[in-house]
Amino acid sequence: MNGLDGQGFEEEMCMTSLCLEVDPNAGACLQEQLRKTLLEAIRMGSLPSEDALPSCRKLSQQLGISRNTVAIVYEKLVEDGYLISRPRSGYYLHPDYSDPQSTLSSSLTALTETNNGAISAPNWHKRIAQRPTNYQGILKPGNWSEYAYPFIYGQLDTRLFPLAQWRDVSRRLLSSQRDKPWLRDRIDQDDPLLIEQLRKRILPRRGIFARSEEILITMGTQNALYLIAQLLCHRGTRVALESPGYREAMNVFAQRGACLQLQTVDTEGMRLEGSQQCDYLYVMPSHQVPTGVTMSRERREALLAQLPHHDQIVIEDDYDAEIHGDQFALPALKASAQSARIIYMGSLSKALSPGLRMGYVVADAEVIDELRALRRMMYRHPPAALQHQLAQFISQGYYERYLKLHVEEIDRRRDTMRLAIDQALPGCLSHSSSRSSAFWMEADAGIDTQRLAWHAAQRGVLIEPGFQHFFDAAPPRRFFRLGFGAIERERIDPGIQHLGLAYDNALSTLTTGT
Repeated sequence: MNGLDGQGFEEEMCMTSLCLEVDPNAGACLQEQLRKTLLEAIRMGSLPSEDALPSCRKLSQQLGISRNTVAIVYEKLVEDGYLISRPRSGYYLHPDYSDPQSTLSSSLTALTETNNGAISAPNWHKRIAQRPTNYQGILKPGNWSEYAYPFIYGQLDTRLFPLAQWRDVSRRLLSSQRDKPWLRDRIDQDDPLLIEQLRKRILPRRGIFARSEEILITMGTQNALYLIAQLLCHRGTRVALESPGYREAMNVFAQRGACLQLQTVDTEGMRLEGSQQCDYLYVMPSHQVPTGVTMSRERREALLAQLPHHDQIVIEDDYDAEIHGDQFALPALKASAQSARIIYMGSLSKALSPGLRMGYVVADAEVIDELRALRRMMYRHPPAALQHQLAQFISQGYYERYLKLHVEEIDRRRDTMRLAIDQALPGCLSHSSSRSSAFWMEADAGIDTQRLAWHAAQRGVLIEPGFQHFFDAAPPRRFFRLGFGAIERERIDPGIQHLGLAYDNALSTLTTGT
């Protein structure tokens, strides 16, 4: 163990490893250089509070300076309150400086900047070529799980995840004595077993029959959408979007400089008037976001009929195909005779876990080849180990059994939610189809749902105001969305009751004018 006994080796392994540098030829003395370097590390929050700093011996060897020099600096920092010394253990960061946002850390920032002189920071405002922060995202609090009644869409109750089966697959993969190709870099290729499972088990449920070269794995449908926009869109490309619609889709196309044409949504899905002049149409025919409306058969036929006449391409987002559980659902547009003019996007994350970030694109082989090359330049391929584990999870029948139970639970939650809404929010109108994965609600005239969301939050109820899904300059304020995938079924009814009280108060305020 390089001269260390077992205890000494263990202590060395528990120490923080720091890359520091001092210059014996610099004007400042070594003690001052080391002190400033350590203070800068504390200021930046780079020292973990639970691990010991390198020992005096180790740091002196690393820097090529005397052990006494390091000891003097450490002791001085202890005296000044930046470090603490624990007998027979070492030197540690003082707990007061463990949070870089604390008042003490802020004062340390001012101190180090004063001691180091004026800092010449780059002018990032001039250097940044584009501003993604200018594009508004979908507003959801990061602490949504702390709410008692989180009626939020796009998240799942983690208790539903098939952890035992997922662990079983993982254990088999790790314990197998066979070669483990998922440990290697696949360059730009996907796991062949996952592609095979998509071809034979997943896509046929939507009426899609594709060859392996027509499928690409992505880091979720959002990543798929970004890749497609990067490949096909440029300044002036005309794209039709549903409004209200999926804001992040609008952001992706707008970032590419596309000309966006907003198409209103009614009870039959996206209206087609004026869409014939567009190059691409981004649509969600199964369950539109955020309304949950299903595109009617007549509207689908009209959409498909216009594609060859106007040389158009449809980008079909079938995000919830795995979870709506509708055995009578219409096939995907990609299953039609116009398949060559449709780029299909699907997700495996919506049913299992949004944290998996696993989606796919189905398109003509020429398009997939270019998307694969573009993906290679970004991140080569999604994690091979995750792809293979998911492929095994599907091939061993775990996914099918889980999906059946998951859909049954989602159905129960949807039914519970519908009944609770009828009782507690009788004045609200639901526009979603019968098997959508959220409720798109329209409140009484005069109700501002952003204000309603704030009052509901005071009662522990989290809802999503609908204005952020409209792309107009003055979006309507009377819509809101209620998801039910993240909330426990037994909490749905009391949560809607609390929302009903907040809603009644809002109505009362309208009536009295107070």
